[in-house]
Amino acid sequence: MSTPVQAVLFDAAGTLLRLREPVGDTYARLARTFGVNTTANRIEPAFRAAWQQMPPMLFPSASPERIIELERAWWRKVVATTFRIADESAEFSDFEQYFNLLFAHFAQPSSWQVIPDAVEVLAALRGRGLRTGIVSNFDHRLKSILDGLGLRALLDVLVLPADAGALKPDARIFRVALSQLDVVESEAAYVGDDAEHDIAGARAAGLRAIDVATLKPFTALLHTLGVAARG
Repeated sequence: MSTPVQAVLFDAAGTLLRLREPVGDTYARLARTFGVNTTANRIEPAFRAAWQQMPPMLFPSASPERIIELERAWWRKVVATTFRIADESAEFSDFEQYFNLLFAHFAQPSSWQVIPDAVEVLAALRGRGLRTGIVSNFDHRLKSILDGLGLRALLDVLVLPADAGALKPDARIFRVALSQLDVVESEAAYVGDDAEHDIAGARAAGLRAIDVATLKPFTALLHTLGVAARG
């Protein structure tokens, strides 16, 4: 007989949250204000390539204040590399101002939306006595985003790379969350959208892994976990 689930952890972007506007559209729209007319269709693949070229966004020896600065610098390089790949001729009238605007845009709760039924599911899990949390590779901005979207009150823990000194799929970041929730691996499930970082990572750490793509609608998670009828 399997161990009853006591805690459910989630990925953030792509699982509980999604952007209201595609990354390429946002980059292109704001760039036009600074004299750059690179299209979203060119920016999207360039962004993915730039992301893949970057070292992990992890700064284990830095202070919390310094981590915020380093995360911002990390993203600045992503943006600069994106445009270098997408359009070598792009010349911003003020790249620093453009980046500041872009970085602030993605920090705004209004730039994000909670997926349908997520609030209902989180509330139902907690109402059934389960603990909930997020384990994400996002940066420090996620905290204020979740606050603004009203999700923090439905979470028992939020673990970011800066908190764990590790990124998914490293088992350490999952184990930090489990320790904070006072549960063992066999008592926890993890819901995510990325095959490597979320699904494979959670399984390797000993958690039950659930691909969010299999949850249609999202409320199906309650049945998947066997807690739909739990009082």
